Amino acid sequence: MTKPTDKPNNPKFSSGPCAKRPGWTTDVLNDAWLGRSHRAAGGKAKLKEVIDRHVDLLGIPEGYRCAIVPASDTGAVEMAMWNMLGERGVDMLGWESFGLDWCKDVTDQLKLDDVNIIKADYGVLPDLTSVDTDRDVVFTWNGTTSGVKVPNADWIKDDRKGLTICDATSAVFAYDLPWEKLDVVTWSWQKVLGSEAAHGMLVISPRAAERLQSFTPDRPLPKIFRLTKGDKLIEGAFQGATLNTPSMIATEDCLDALKWVESIGGLKATIQRSNDSLKAVADWVEKTDWIEFLAEDQDTVSCTSICLKITDPWFQQKSDDDRLAFVKGMTKMLEAEDAGYDIASYRAAPAGIRIWGGATVEPSDVAKLMPWIDWAYNEAKAGETAQAA
Repeated sequence: MTKPTDKPNNPKFSSGPCAKRPGWTTDVLNDAWLGRSHRAAGGKAKLKEVIDRHVDLLGIPEGYRCAIVPASDTGAVEMAMWNMLGERGVDMLGWESFGLDWCKDVTDQLKLDDVNIIKADYGVLPDLTSVDTDRDVVFTWNGTTSGVKVPNADWIKDDRKGLTICDATSAVFAYDLPWEKLDVVTWSWQKVLGSEAAHGMLVISPRAAERLQSFTPDRPLPKIFRLTKGDKLIEGAFQGATLNTPSMIATEDCLDALKWVESIGGLKATIQRSNDSLKAVADWVEKTDWIEFLAEDQDTVSCTSICLKITDPWFQQKSDDDRLAFVKGMTKMLEAEDAGYDIASYRAAPAGIRIWGGATVEPSDVAKLMPWIDWAYNEAKAGETAQAA
């Protein structure tokens, strides 16, 4: 196969940290609140602006509270589970690496008694009709390591008695989330915004706020997890008074990303950009005979963490280790050509390709990447076939 000549302008397709927004330079950090307390008026105003811009751009309903929390999306999910779970039974959904981690944490760390774990293999969703939303529910909206999303929230009752805790780190700014169905939503700055890592966002509904104030978990809570004091919410956490010291450089970077989202047309525009990137991949998959989406149901294919599996029988007959080595060889070829970085599947997922299609990636760059993947696969296969002969 002839080597392509047209390369992506930005070959960065990592699924986290993700590509910076188009046109980003370090100049956007010039107004960062540095060398001053983050609790001083100027610092607190920057943090509150991050919260307010998220609320406005995402259409978070009135009455919901939004906070900046430590330790990225992982910290936000753990904070929600440690504070709120245990008041009633919980259904834990896992169909990819991070969702399965939350399942493990609830059973091995929180050691809750009434836990129903509903799992599925990579590429498919668990049976959502079996979920009881009168119990608490923990799930990922978009499986970052499997490329499988929930198609809707119809399975969540409007009059549910439990809380729905949604890890939405690869979904926020790529989908119009049904906030009325979600009681806790978490994400990080490093995904669709392409901002710097280590900071998470936590949104709680009025029902979740009531749980925090009425339920005291039978376990110690680390200081950075505590959202209440004396059975009352720490309201400052939702006004920019973060529970620990944040990076004000990262805060400035996040503000730049949020302003960029606003400048291109807001949530509608970021959703469209992700869908355009997915279409570029889908058009290529349709005409390519050795690869398919890892998601088996078209309605569950992610438009951000776009995961692909190699279906060539020649590849399928390899051992798991040999498959991983083959994909690693392919991705090294692409990196050497500066055609595409960090597109191997997640280490715990089936060996294949994962392309980030969040809004900071140009859909035209995704389209340019496709012939390069085709070239790398055929070159690597031809090399192994010749060596075997």
